[in-house]
Order: sequence, then structure tokens, then C-alpha cells
Amino acid sequence: MTPPTHAPGRETGEIALPEAKMHLYRPGEPVSARIVKSETCTAPKAAGFVRHVEFDVSGTLLAGNVLPGQSIGVMAPGHDDKGRPHAVRLYSVASPSRGEDGRGNVISTTVKRTIDEHWETHKLFLGVASNYLCDLQVGDEVKLSGPNGKRFLLPRDMGAHDYLFFATGTGIAPFRGMVTDLLESGVSSKVTLVMGAPYTTDLLYDVFFRAKAAAHANFTYLTAISREKQADGHDRMYVQDRLTTEREQLLPMLASERTLVYICGIAGMEMGIFQQMARLLPPSALEQYIQADDAALADVNNWNRKMLNKQIKSTRRVFLEVYA
Repeated sequence: MTPPTHAPGRETGEIALPEAKMHLYRPGEPVSARIVKSETCTAPKAAGFVRHVEFDVSGTLLAGNVLPGQSIGVMAPGHDDKGRPHAVRLYSVASPSRGEDGRGNVISTTVKRTIDEHWETHKLFLGVASNYLCDLQVGDEVKLSGPNGKRFLLPRDMGAHDYLFFATGTGIAPFRGMVTDLLESGVSSKVTLVMGAPYTTDLLYDVFFRAKAAAHANFTYLTAISREKQADGHDRMYVQDRLTTEREQLLPMLASERTLVYICGIAGMEMGIFQQMARLLPPSALEQYIQADDAALADVNNWNRKMLNKQIKSTRRVFLEVYA
């Protein structure tokens, strides 16, 4: 099954997006799926525990109806400390449009175990849904809802654009599916992915993306490691710093009217990217992605997230999916 050509959908500014199916299953009436794979997707010495989990949704409305960039809801069994059923948790889909099996019957997500300590009580806190998902074994059933999301998607006409993806942590999940869809569609578009992590061992799907980059000349895979020196000799860096180290490739890309920017990961990363774009791009290129008032442009180094959607607004050529 090849990636869809994206049948006519709604218009979003100048970008036509596919008509994504939404809420085929509500949290109050979820559907059962079966775990068919659960494997670690970080290096053995990584600081966190992240798993790639695949669900068999054959025979349900989810089969063939989930696009990269959407999310699915997971209902963990049991109740919270107030006696209420656990609320649905949303997880980004990591599979391409064809699914993991080529027929849309197996979809996947990327799950990081949440293990923390309560600030006041100093007691161990375990994320309910993340640990539930990571503990499931092949053959176990899980309740799913969704799909959710209709904005963070590849455009209907994939070949009409070039793509610059920025990810941190499990924010890499939608780009695993998007990159696969783009490369399998045969488009000649330039596709660049910048993946950020504290250490090299924390990179997710690193072998997968390196193999894709080796096989496709139009795909560039870059990493940004914030707590150790880069393999290419550069110092510690965040994802936005690749706009400087790879400026000969990325700045002309951003100056092009073809390019779309997608950002997914921890909240706050988008501000660093916007600041770096404001420092490096001429006004004619910057305004394709960011609309900022004169006061903000005069003091780029002091931008903060409180200014977003007020003094600083991203255009429809920027797709954001960030979380706390």
C-alpha cells in the first residue's frame, strides 16, 4: 500500500491539507486493539526508557484512517485518587499512512515512561498511561480512541513543498511517519529533520533515520546534542543551532517559498527556533514564517513564550505541536 495522494481536503491559508478522519472512537466508547510489538527505541545506556509500541487495529474504523501527525487516545484501566476513571492520554502516531504492515492495520506510537518525584512529598510518581503502555506485552489488549488532530499534517500536494522538521524527545514520533510517507511517495522535495536530545544515547529511531538518509539523496538527517560534543566536532547545541552550523543548506531552504516548517516536542523549543530564524533570515524570508512587531524585532534576544500569539505570531507555513 503506497502513501495516499491526499484526496481533496480543506484549505488552510495557502496550504491545502487532507481531510483527516476525526474521533472515529470517543473516549467513552473506545475500541479494543492488540499489542503486536513493544521494543526499546533508545540505546541501552539512555537516561530514560522509551518504547516503540505497535497496535493491531484490523477490523476497526482506525484501520487505514490514521495519518502521521494525528494522535490516538489510550485509556488506562483503574481509577484516580478521587475514584474517577483515568482520563484519556493522547499519543502521537509514529507510523506512516500505510501503517507498519503496509495495509493500515497496524499503527504505532512512541512512549516514554514517566518516572518522577513529587516536589512536596518526595514520593515516587509514575505516569499512569505511559507505564501502563510500556508494561503491556505482545498479545495484550488496550482500549483506544481517536484519531485526533487535523492541522499537524503533511499537505495534500506533498510534492509542492520542501520540509524542515524539528523534533525533541518523543516529538520525533510524527516525523517517523511523515518522512516515510514523503520518501515512499517518490517526490523530489528536500526533506530535512533536526533531532535534538541531551545525549547521543537518547536519540530515538536513530538507526532508522540514518538508513533513510543513506538511501535517499533528498533526505538530510541532523542531530543536535545539548550535553555533549557533536559527532561532527561541533560543540554542544540545541536544535535551533543547526540553522547556524548548516546555514549554507538551511537558510536558502527557508528563503524558498516552497518550504514548510514543522516543530514537535517540549514546549519552549519553538521560541529558540523562532529567535534563531529572526537573527539569521532577512525580513523577506522571515515574514514567511513569523510575524513580529517592531519592538520584538528590535530585541530578539529577550523573546519569551508569553509573547507568542501577541507580539510574535507564526504563519500558516509553520506547524506546531508542543507539550509541557
